[in-house]
Amino acid sequence: MNLACSDPAAGRSPEERLARMGIVLPPPPPPIANFLTHVREGELLFLSGQGPREADGSLHTGKVGADVSVEQAYAHARLTGINLLSVIRAALGELHRVKRVVKLLGMVNATPDFARHPDVINGCSDLLVTTFGEKGQHARSAVGLGSLPGNITVEIELVVAVERP
Repeated sequence: MNLACSDPAAGRSPEERLARMGIVLPPPPPPIANFLTHVREGELLFLSGQGPREADGSLHTGKVGADVSVEQAYAHARLTGINLLSVIRAALGELHRVKRVVKLLGMVNATPDFARHPDVINGCSDLLVTTFGEKGQHARSAVGLGSLPGNITVEIELVVAVERP
């Protein structure tokens, strides 16, 4: 599908697209352990896993498939995407320097019988495609895990290709 033609926001900057969605990027969440939020190597930006942290610092927790619905977890993945975008902006200064979202790894804190991991991680993927258009389309893995740090519902990491200044 050619998103540039079908996307009503085509031609707008990622920041303008976010503003049209009513999204204001918060400051990037600080690391919770001994790691960096991102590492740049050449034209690739590797983002550490982020979780569903609200601007006030509170986290969404629980097991998807037991305590948390697919719809709630989708919203948590979208919020995680917003946090990832804030890390990208802090790392690059502006979002329009993203050449392409290359790879997304989405982890879902799920019950053993839960099977809708892709539906949950779509919360982040949909946000990235809406924000970046075709540049937001990416390779992806969506997996279920028995637990995540702090019992958060989702954790997502990204690899992004960066335009040279």
